[in-house]
Amino acid sequence: MKKRLKKIFDKVIEVLFAVCLVAVTWLAVEVFCITSFSIPSDSMEPVLKAGDNIWVEKLSYGTRLFDVTEALKGNRVEVKRLPGFGKVKRGDVVVFHNPCPHEWMKLEMDLMKYYVKRCAALPGDTFYIENGIYKVKGYDKPIGDVERQQEFSQTIDREGYDGNHPLMRVYPDSRFTGWSPQTFGPFHIPQCGDSIPMNERNVLLYRNVIEWEQRKDLVWQDEEALLGGEAITGYRFKDNYYFMVGDKVENSRDSRYWGLVPEDFIVGKVWKIWKSVDKYTDEIRWERIFKEVKYIFEQSDISIINKYLTLNSFIK
Repeated sequence: MKKRLKKIFDKVIEVLFAVCLVAVTWLAVEVFCITSFSIPSDSMEPVLKAGDNIWVEKLSYGTRLFDVTEALKGNRVEVKRLPGFGKVKRGDVVVFHNPCPHEWMKLEMDLMKYYVKRCAALPGDTFYIENGIYKVKGYDKPIGDVERQQEFSQTIDREGYDGNHPLMRVYPDSRFTGWSPQTFGPFHIPQCGDSIPMNERNVLLYRNVIEWEQRKDLVWQDEEALLGGEAITGYRFKDNYYFMVGDKVENSRDSRYWGLVPEDFIVGKVWKIWKSVDKYTDEIRWERIFKEVKYIFEQSDISIINKYLTLNSFIK
């Protein structure tokens, strides 16, 4: 009887050990390698559709390490990033924390709120929009769906643009810059170590970024910049930043409206769609399952891009 009980006990221990091993392995994969997200909206169509579930791999850009418990409480945490196999590239489809989850123009890292967008400009780039088309100075390849950008610009021409409306006001504030979804920038995207003079224009463009880095208020008062009440004449950035956009330009709240994404906010690179369910019919879209996300927008032939889009499935 004792031998039988011992065998049962040993078997239970073996099963529990196997379950714990699987759980630890799954957790390690989620933390260091690949995690899953669902797509709630259509801002990256046709690459990603609402109802897609995606795998996001973290190894390309390097896995982030930080105090998750403190971050979930809403506290500011220090983020360390392990070495990755590469870096963010223009055209990559990226998952990152919503930069302004609670207040417009105020950078905060909320672990429970995410965006999926395409990287349009890298640290050190000068980004601008000319006649509705996204451009980076010195870079002659298309960024995003150019034909869709042109169509959106034509729609604005027909219907007009209200830069005073809060939902239409582009970053940092179209009432003062005159920028719009058709004519935007030039806007220098800061990289770590960049220095800028602190004039009225740069206070307007980079106030939220500097306040995020310094945890102090920045204001332009009496013809000088005051950071935490002290006058400054220049500033050196501590982090890298990115300009992110949605492929569905007419229906995407992105860097055109809320500004830059700090490197610490980037989770990883979208890899595959592992499940896709039509949110209106609850039917599984089998043709999208296990489709890899392609970064074809670095091609210069837009006709090839549009032809490719009709034959393949993509992401947001």
